[in-house]
Amino acid sequence: MKAMVFAAGLGTRLRPLTDRVPKALVEVNGEPLLGLVLRRLAAAGVTEAVVNAHHFHERIAAYLASGPVPGLRAVLSVEEGAPLETGGGLKKAAALLAGGGPFFAYNADVYSEMDLAALMRAHTASGALATLAVRDRPSKRRLLFDAGLNLRGREGSAAGPGLRPLAFSGIQALSPAILPKLTEEGVFSLTAAYLRLAAEGEKVAGFLDESPFWCDIGDPERLELVRRRAAAAPKNI
Repeated sequence: MKAMVFAAGLGTRLRPLTDRVPKALVEVNGEPLLGLVLRRLAAAGVTEAVVNAHHFHERIAAYLASGPVPGLRAVLSVEEGAPLETGGGLKKAAALLAGGGPFFAYNADVYSEMDLAALMRAHTASGALATLAVRDRPSKRRLLFDAGLNLRGREGSAAGPGLRPLAFSGIQALSPAILPKLTEEGVFSLTAAYLRLAAEGEKVAGFLDESPFWCDIGDPERLELVRRRAAAAPKNI
């Protein structure tokens, strides 16, 4: 199984740490964020990962070359001029992800205790183009899902009876069939593409993540929170 890991962010809110290293290599108790993600993906059956990079991409290349996770082969997709966001990054790496079955896509700055295998099982059973891990949590960018957890729009720009607002967790399972359907160009987010595809009648599903802990590591306070959580968590998390 393959995976795409998004690691091209500048990490400006983590400065001064990211003045010296890319955000994906900021450490949580001695292990880079990228290593935590790759290890979780490998435990879920991933054997090949594509990692996109921009800021200090040479350092990410060196880290991957060291073989940080036994049994997992990782290759780099470099975004030279500027980060392409998740959609642009996935589209640039499409040739490296094509030719196989469903694959994961995962933000390197997300710490999650969700069952990745359960996400993939739900995805393959649903026949969706994409299955998004979502949580019932506060967010300014929540998405709207119907009773069957089908994506129906974004909170604030869509409405309808029975729609439930849920926040996207930055983790998803994707069918390779989505790759040629990413018609956007340049810098764009996957969320924008999902909303377009859902509006066009494609099946984009949600997977309700009710695991005990999730955090996007966007600032020093949340980094310290994750460090404390990881120190106390079982080693298989």
